[in-house]
Amino acid sequence: MKTIMKQWAAMANLGVIAAVLSTGAIAQTTSDQGTIIPLYAKGQVTPLGVPETRDTLAETGETMIFNVSDPTLELFRPSPGRANGTAIIIAPGGGFVGLGYVGGGTDIARQLAQRGITALVLKYRTIRSPNTAMHMPDVHMKEMETIMARAKSGLPVEVPTFAGEKHAVEDGERAMTIVRSHAAQWGIDPKRVGFIGFSAGAFLAADLAIGDKATRPDVVGLFYGGLRTPVPADASPAFIAAAADDEYMPHDSVQIYTAWRKAGAPAELHVYEHGGHGFELASKGTTSDHWFDEFIWWMQARELMGLPANQPR
Repeated sequence: MKTIMKQWAAMANLGVIAAVLSTGAIAQTTSDQGTIIPLYAKGQVTPLGVPETRDTLAETGETMIFNVSDPTLELFRPSPGRANGTAIIIAPGGGFVGLGYVGGGTDIARQLAQRGITALVLKYRTIRSPNTAMHMPDVHMKEMETIMARAKSGLPVEVPTFAGEKHAVEDGERAMTIVRSHAAQWGIDPKRVGFIGFSAGAFLAADLAIGDKATRPDVVGLFYGGLRTPVPADASPAFIAAAADDEYMPHDSVQIYTAWRKAGAPAELHVYEHGGHGFELASKGTTSDHWFDEFIWWMQARELMGLPANQPR
């Protein structure tokens, strides 16, 4: 049991859980910088029947959010005069059980906003989990056992769909629709809306990249996630990054890249020697520390970091 808990913590991009500092029900609020936007009208989605909770992890200081019934977008806009017309939605990781909301969400959004990108953190629905320190639903323990057995075997089989993935994809599609519908209001180009995800969030990003064309992102960033198929030729251009020493998803980044290229869809792959499962903005002293700059360079190469041609310079 202890081993499974440790494995789940890493899959949530958080390292080993040493202790939980605080747990309690939270209400939807506006952060110090972001504006909270509900994805649905009240009562439009079925609630989990338990209160949303937020835990702060002692080892990392990360904020995990569990039992999400009311999905939202948190909007971070560039300072006046700096917006470049591109928007990026960020999906944190957490195994579709919880969301690593700060390190895998708002911290990254603020960095993107400083680069002129309109950034939004997606708080998507999770599965119901017990109100205990480890928040370990039985269904996710079984999912983790499957992932670990797959990693140990080395066989390039696709990761089965997660229990909470379907609702997360619905929320991702809804988020894409909302952002594009607000393009004029937020000063963005509706054809320059990207979506990046970390761990479970990367599976969500991959689902969107190959899904309904109406809600398909213009670009995606897939960070230590896994493949979803079939990949069409017009799948979203993908920036794929992972570490070679990822003990949970050791071959998946290459698998994603291969599928994208076989389909004829644009893709770029970065496999760092070290970084494990869960590198975000916190420095690890490895080459994975540079993923953010490399993602921005990729965006520049795709002409997504300057003003659109129809906007005054």
